[in-house]
Amino acid sequence: MTIIDGRGIARRRQEVLHREVARLEEKGIVPTIAPILVGEEGSARVYYRAKARLAEKLGIRYAGVELPTDTREEELLSVIASLNVDPRVDGIFIELPLPRHISWEAVSRSVVPEKDIDGINPMSMGLMLAMSGRAKNYRQLSDRADVLLPATPMAVMEILLEIGVSLAGSEAVVIGRSLSVGRPLSLLLLTEGATVTICHSKTRSIDKITRRADVLCVAVGRSRFLTSGMVKQGAVIVDIGINVSAEGIVGDVDYEAVATKASLITPVPGGVGPMTTTMIMANTVKCALNRA
Repeated sequence: MTIIDGRGIARRRQEVLHREVARLEEKGIVPTIAPILVGEEGSARVYYRAKARLAEKLGIRYAGVELPTDTREEELLSVIASLNVDPRVDGIFIELPLPRHISWEAVSRSVVPEKDIDGINPMSMGLMLAMSGRAKNYRQLSDRADVLLPATPMAVMEILLEIGVSLAGSEAVVIGRSLSVGRPLSLLLLTEGATVTICHSKTRSIDKITRRADVLCVAVGRSRFLTSGMVKQGAVIVDIGINVSAEGIVGDVDYEAVATKASLITPVPGGVGPMTTTMIMANTVKCALNRA
């Protein structure tokens, strides 16, 4: 079993981004990210601050916006509208969860596609779907200037390709069907040539399906959901879950038990998370390159 060093992979990608930012600055362009935080939810604030630290490290201008929990939906949409037309802002990111009185559908539609660095706008999703049918592989799709892929699925793909996992012809299983992770990740795996199955809460005999997987990606949002009996010997395991427990942060995989059977496995923390934040910055730099 080999532990996948997500932090190390992220650091190497950040070095490339830092050089790209420097080249843009020589042209008078400073890449700028504008995350929006509404309320005081703990995990959202942690991610908001993590982006600030990474942006500073890379030389990206951080134009974060903090709003109180009782912010009205129309007020948030007004803030997004002003960022949409601000020529200095390249990327807009909405921290989740939002307060319950704010419609996620309205917010996702309000971010213009050219600044949508997490791929939440339906137009961004539609373009990803349409262009994936024309791309020969994931890299050709992700390199398109007009396509901004969602950060977490992109992070998973970047990790798998970096460590040399051959996806073409492999059997990949994704547990979780969310619009932000499970569904787009399945599409990206398919683009790379994998045969993909999506499992979810209503999947019958899920263990029979997961035991077929060469690559198993888990984004179900349930602590230690994937057990050793659900995994075949030598599988590659990507744990996308982040759950708060009495023991601290744990993933969706029963790590200690599954690790004995996996050939490669991502830890939590230190696996997909660092690369996800890096991909958000990579999309911001892509938007700045488009502006240049």
